[in-house]
Amino acid sequence: MKKLTCIVCPVGCHLEIDEHLHVTGNRCPRGESYAVVEMTSPRRTLTTTVKTVFPECPRLPVKSKSPLPKELLFEIMSELDHILIEKHVKIGDIIVSNIHQTGIDMIATKAIHPHS
Repeated sequence: MKKLTCIVCPVGCHLEIDEHLHVTGNRCPRGESYAVVEMTSPRRTLTTTVKTVFPECPRLPVKSKSPLPKELLFEIMSELDHILIEKHVKIGDIIVSNIHQTGIDMIATKAIHPHS
């Protein structure tokens, strides 16, 4: 039996899930779904920064467009270490497409505008 705290909503239900993926303690179906995914294939949204050539914004904040497999996060962070942004971007622009062959894009969460 594994104990988890659901993070899907602010209630924070205290869940228990057994080896047969039977969930108790959830107040809604989302808690059950969260527990099953967390036990079988945990995923996380990755938020980090990448380097730029712009002195006014030396690091650009980025995030994964969808949650990534938790076991790949350190490898993906290492891959992002080699990214250098050399062009102006706007929020939502794809910075790395299909990061680490996951089918998930890394996108900008801040704009870098040219000087007027």
